[in-house]
Amino acid sequence: MSAFELAHLNIAAMKEPLDSPAMADFVANLDRINSLAEASPGFVWRLQDDAGDATAMRPLGENTLVNLSVWTDIASLSRYVYQSAHVDIMRRRKDWFETMTQASLVLWWVGRGHRPGIEEAVARLQLLRSSGPTEGAFTFRQAFAPPDQADPGGTSVVRGDRPAV
Repeated sequence: MSAFELAHLNIAAMKEPLDSPAMADFVANLDRINSLAEASPGFVWRLQDDAGDATAMRPLGENTLVNLSVWTDIASLSRYVYQSAHVDIMRRRKDWFETMTQASLVLWWVGRGHRPGIEEAVARLQLLRSSGPTEGAFTFRQAFAPPDQADPGGTSVVRGDRPAV
């Protein structure tokens, strides 16, 4: 068992305010999709306020949603993102969110039990945007093993598309 867990940040710029009719289907599915994540094997934690709402947190601006979570490993997060009902929501992301021109998802390893804050997560996203995938900030397409399980080449590849919030 690794001494590390996988941190994940995904951001999305909304086309309309969260309380608009255009976002109604997205909002209607939030509890279901969040519950699905929390019940998924490998899920550890997600950022939310005291009421259980992550959408109320807008550290990157009023129109940008953040999804910050921790998982036991890349395979667990990947199964949730690409092989669960989450896929149906991902397919509709263009209905609700602007197309991002820069990376909107970043993964990185944290010590088991560490819960990253928004500042840490945004710094990792900026690292990915400025340096590309590295051991400190990577993507599903070019993922790095946990530091205590790194292979001699340093990387392992997990194929997939960007998840939506």
